[in-house]
Amino acid sequence: MGNVATKRARQPWGGTARAYLQLMRPANMATSAADALAGYAAAGLAPGLPLICLAAASLGLYGGGVVFNDVFDRRLDAIERPERALPSGRARLKTAVALGMALLALGVLLGFMVSVRSGVLACLIAGGTILYDALAKHHALLGPATLGLCRGLNFLLGLSASPAAPGGRWLLALLWLAYVFAITATSAGEVHGGSRRTGLLAIVLIAAVAIALAALAASSGPRAPAAGLLLLLLLVRVGPPFWRAYRVPEPGRIRAAVRSGVLSLVVLDSSVAAGFGGWAYGLAVLALLLVASPLSRLFPVT
Repeated sequence: MGNVATKRARQPWGGTARAYLQLMRPANMATSAADALAGYAAAGLAPGLPLICLAAASLGLYGGGVVFNDVFDRRLDAIERPERALPSGRARLKTAVALGMALLALGVLLGFMVSVRSGVLACLIAGGTILYDALAKHHALLGPATLGLCRGLNFLLGLSASPAAPGGRWLLALLWLAYVFAITATSAGEVHGGSRRTGLLAIVLIAAVAIALAALAASSGPRAPAAGLLLLLLLVRVGPPFWRAYRVPEPGRIRAAVRSGVLSLVVLDSSVAAGFGGWAYGLAVLALLLVASPLSRLFPVT
């Protein structure tokens, strides 16, 4: 017993703090903040305190949502993923629930600090994540649709900073809905393998998103090259792993595709941000990938 305690003491990330960070999926949280930043760029506003509040709100909402994902999945994880923080006993259930509630509450509070509209959107995101965690994720269509909707609302959270955002830009939320639907549907095969039908659906949805992003870039005037190059980067990152998962839908390839898809949300966000804000804004959002990628090697993405 003493040797075990000594071994744990020598592992700075092997204790309680690491367990609760695993619940929060730090790499994924960085991609969530990128959604809000893209929405803020579409709002046409200069960076300021609202931008910071909404990015932080997005972090809280996503972190709280994924904590509750593991809370609701703890019995299934005890069978399929016993190494996770809750079934392994490295995190306590009551503490995890309190952490999830605190993060969601923080996200809602920060939303209302910007505007009533932002606060309402934050409430919808919080409610949507709980709906997904508790019920929707067990349905083949409702699950991906609910999670995709939450990501679309996350983009709208950034857009909500402007009370007079150009009309029609809220429709861009459909990009996140389709893209995240593709990732979430694919992720159902992470443990036992998937189907080629699901893989084909994911490829079609990602292709549709790419076409829409290309059209958006083409309409961006002098900002088109920046948006277009970042779109190309997105396709280079997600195309090969999703194609491999489609060809042979075994768990390892599916996990690789899902991981790439989740992290590449930052690239999608950067393309949209560049289309509205130019190179500097797009690269600032893309810089979050430098945060998310190392974190994804320390903490699982799924």
